Amino acid sequence: MTPLRLVFMGTPDFAVPSLAALIEAGHQVVCAYSQPPRPAGRGQQVQKSPVHRFAEEHGIPVRTPKSLRNAEAQAEFADLKADAAVVAAYGLILPQPILDAPRLGCVNVHGSLLPRWRGAAPIQRSILAGDAETGITIMQMDIGLDTGAMLSKEAVAITPATTASSLHDELAALGARMIVPALDGLAAGTLAAVPQPEEGVTYAAKLTREDGRLDWTQPADYVERQVRALTPWPGCWFDAANGERIKVLAAEPVTGTGTPGTLLDDRLTVACADGAVRLTKVQRPGKAPVDGAAFLRGFALAVGQPVSTETVAD
Repeated sequence: MTPLRLVFMGTPDFAVPSLAALIEAGHQVVCAYSQPPRPAGRGQQVQKSPVHRFAEEHGIPVRTPKSLRNAEAQAEFADLKADAAVVAAYGLILPQPILDAPRLGCVNVHGSLLPRWRGAAPIQRSILAGDAETGITIMQMDIGLDTGAMLSKEAVAITPATTASSLHDELAALGARMIVPALDGLAAGTLAAVPQPEEGVTYAAKLTREDGRLDWTQPADYVERQVRALTPWPGCWFDAANGERIKVLAAEPVTGTGTPGTLLDDRLTVACADGAVRLTKVQRPGKAPVDGAAFLRGFALAVGQPVSTETVAD
């Protein structure tokens, strides 16, 4: 392996293992780009991103521009004279002058099997859709939205136990294992980029808080996937009749029938359009998470009543 002069561009926890792998492999990471520090947590204290903190801990200079579209930012990037830029969940669009500046271009660690789930939330969307597998694609970036040619890809299974958190960690580790050999092959000229198929394209739209509203008129399997896919962000919830917004942290599909949205038993089993879903861990505002039975012991709700004010998502 010939050490490369690299720029790393990433922001969240997902990107940190890839940066660590590049450092461990002996590449020279001359600069890291990350999203600017932002308020976070209950206290809304301004915090640096996980990539920002990790890079600084390893003596790597960090830049946090709000945009890369201006000539000054593009000139500063070009002045780094990088062999390649490695991009992992950075969060900014890279204009053509940025893509063209490194000798080997910009290489992306993307959390799906492209062309399925291009876009912002591939991990959550793959679980929500009931996909049997997803994976990592190492991609040579172009000006489109995750449309570049593929250098390598590797699949992982999505099981009934897969959650957004577990899949995030598995794919972050897989991306870290894949990026080093992909760069080696690109630099040596032994790894050719393959255009993405024109068929099978889907888009993983950015998540909003409203995506977490549980819709009992959906099949139980879908509602259960919704909880696995959208916890911890944006989180799943329903509005109870007393006005409280109840968080749903875990659920399981079970046998049961009834009017969608009605309570079926004393274990917080709720009827759906097809089957039922048991809410196994829920949380009232300001309270600790509890199982469904404990929730009902402290909540005035009888079997046969609707658990929420709405049964259909807005």
